[in-house]
Amino acid sequence: TEAKKSELEDDVAKMTSKIDQAAAKSATLKEEIAELQGELAALAKEQAELDKIRAETHADYVTAKADLELGLSGVRKALQVLRDYYAAAPAALVQQPAVPEKHSKAAGAGSSIIGILEVCASDFASNLAKEEAEEADAESQYQKVTQENKITKATKEQDEKYKTQE
Repeated sequence: TEAKKSELEDDVAKMTSKIDQAAAKSATLKEEIAELQGELAALAKEQAELDKIRAETHADYVTAKADLELGLSGVRKALQVLRDYYAAAPAALVQQPAVPEKHSKAAGAGSSIIGILEVCASDFASNLAKEEAEEADAESQYQKVTQENKITKATKEQDEKYKTQE
């Protein structure tokens, strides 16, 4: 049974070859899984950093918006007071004591002050609009990147799952 022995040796060689191939495939899969896990960890770290930066920029926006709105409302109130003062007829101030004759409203100075305040109000309004636009853009970009990261994470997790099952 030299033939039988030779046949069995061939079977052993084939099986050894299959085992070696499976071991090589297993080692490759383990390397790929480790690489995927590293990429997932890096992605999670990147997303955490992105979340932190987004929270900081949003907090900055909230502060800037509050400041700009406060400044804008203050300038508008000042404008209203000045407009009322310079537009009011002398009879409108009945509760005030009689105005000394030496005092009179300076119409030219009032209009220049009102003009300066109108420019300030315009600047506050445009800066507020700019801040809101930047915030909307930042939020949009954040949502886009976050969604891409979720898709990438799900893909890599599925790859890891299937490679682990092999």
